[in-house]
Amino acid sequence: MDVGQNAINSYSLEKNKHFVLNVHDIADGGKYAELVLEKELDREQQKEIDMILTATDGGSPQRSGTAVIHITVLDANDNVPVFSESVYKVTLAENTPSGTEIIRVSATDADEGPNGEVTYEFSRMSDKTAKLFSIDKTTGQIVVTGEIDYEKDKKYEMGIQAKDASGLASTAKIIIDVSDVNDNPPRIILKSLNNPVLENSEPGTEVAIINVQDKDSGENRQIRCSVQQSVPFKLNPSVKNYFSLVTTKALDREKESDYNITITATDGGSPPLSTSMTIHLLVSDVNDNPPVFEQQSYSTYISENNKPGTSLCSVSANDPDWRQNGTVLYSLVPSEVNGVSASSFLSINGDTGVIHAVRSFDYEQFRNFTVKVVARDNGSPPLSSNMTVKVFITDENDNSPQILYPVPDGKSLMTEMVPKATLSGSLVSKVIAVDADSGQNAWLSYQIVKSTDPGLFSIGLHSGEIKTQRDISESDSMKQNLVISAKDNGQPSLSTTCAVHLLISDNLSEVPELKDKTYEDNNSKLTSYLIIALVCVCTFFLTFIILIVAVKLCHRRKPRLLFDGAVAVPSAYLPPNYAEVDGAGTLRSSYNYDAYLTTGSRTSDFKFVSSYNENTLPAGGTLKKDHNFQFGSSMITLDVTGNEDEVREP
Repeated sequence: MDVGQNAINSYSLEKNKHFVLNVHDIADGGKYAELVLEKELDREQQKEIDMILTATDGGSPQRSGTAVIHITVLDANDNVPVFSESVYKVTLAENTPSGTEIIRVSATDADEGPNGEVTYEFSRMSDKTAKLFSIDKTTGQIVVTGEIDYEKDKKYEMGIQAKDASGLASTAKIIIDVSDVNDNPPRIILKSLNNPVLENSEPGTEVAIINVQDKDSGENRQIRCSVQQSVPFKLNPSVKNYFSLVTTKALDREKESDYNITITATDGGSPPLSTSMTIHLLVSDVNDNPPVFEQQSYSTYISENNKPGTSLCSVSANDPDWRQNGTVLYSLVPSEVNGVSASSFLSINGDTGVIHAVRSFDYEQFRNFTVKVVARDNGSPPLSSNMTVKVFITDENDNSPQILYPVPDGKSLMTEMVPKATLSGSLVSKVIAVDADSGQNAWLSYQIVKSTDPGLFSIGLHSGEIKTQRDISESDSMKQNLVISAKDNGQPSLSTTCAVHLLISDNLSEVPELKDKTYEDNNSKLTSYLIIALVCVCTFFLTFIILIVAVKLCHRRKPRLLFDGAVAVPSAYLPPNYAEVDGAGTLRSSYNYDAYLTTGSRTSDFKFVSSYNENTLPAGGTLKKDHNFQFGSSMITLDVTGNEDEVREP
């Protein structure tokens, strides 16, 4: 190495932007150079620098030498991470499932190594938002971690920070717009309800007001409302999202007492969502229905001689109205039955409609009657309806047969004469009885209970005609007494007996003295006078009787019985009313009788045959009450016919 003047004289550096040379003298006369950084380096712009250093000596000729300086720029954390965008905008549909990636943010750091490693995190966000989103620190991936609801938040804003290992950081902004999804069905709110509604409300009456709401937006919140077609109601739109529920026709509680009205609201989404609400509406009652009887008329039967208070029947009326409007009360319509107030015959339970007999009925007085029953509800004003009840009184066998002929005991004792020449089968007398009952209770039958000669006479079972069973002989007792029983056909049957006195004789001279033993003790004198009077009367008419018999014999006619059937019956012995039943013992034929009685006699009265009458009474004839009696020396002629009563004097 040269020294002195030939030693290194100067240094020079290739021109560059960053470095310069500082040349310094040393004590021994040498020089040295320092490479000084004049301008900071930037590794991110130039990682390596190559410079040529030239050293020149002082000799002559001057010589120089060069050296290459290679500078490697080491990294320093002088760069912050840089996001690709300062503001990220994302559109997110609501109800996006959790875990769905929204966006991936990216930031770069010019540094290398650890200084260039970037991590991500949220820098500014609310606690609520922090629950909905998360970010991957390494990748910058942002995902949904909660439930996104458009109706709660329509937009989310948050800051994102990118940081390198040395803590240098930068931020960016993310804006998330939430789009609506038709995920909310309409909501129906009942604002008012008139419950119950009167059944007589006019069509168009407002029943309820409803409000419909939908949290969605756009077409998703366009709502249509409807009710089912089976009810008499409809919805009328009012102000926005309000509807009025009104009636479409008159209501009838008796047909429909309540309604379940289903209101359906449907939005305009795709697919549409709908909501239903059911309103239970009651119809209040109005007294618009009168009571209606189950039958227009009732017929009831009750036996006579019933006990007062006996139940006849029960009437029933229905009123479809409610509570007091449908409560039915029963009463009798004021009326008269045979001139007497109906309330004296019947009474009715106002609550149950059971009809009772107030008193005992008698079939022989009246057989049926009619009353009206009114059913009235308890409404205001009350409504009513009428119904007819026909009461039929049925007969009971409560009347014994009544003997019209012969006269019952205690009256005049009558004895009938029977000619000795009477042949078998001849009619000698007739028992006449009636029964005030009706039907089979008035069907009478006759039988001989006791007789002087049991084999001599017989009686018709239903006619009451007494006939001979054989020819009368001389050995037969002149005085024949028969006890006849008249019995009805009721259950149990009732009967009455009477005594028939027959005298077998052709003239008065053969007649023995007759007495009524029942009066012998107390009326012996009266009996004597009666016998004398009777003998006189008999003598007076004896010739007339003989002539009549002779005339008949001359005509060679068969001797007839004393009479052909019915006998004279005083009007005092006739019952007030009796049944006329064919074959039941009532009078069916016409007979004439000539009766001869002693004046005032009560013990020994005789009846003698005066004539035989061929006339008969038609089947429809009845016994008449008008009679004429002549006492003493008078003759009583009783004509029983079906049309007129004739009284003939001798």
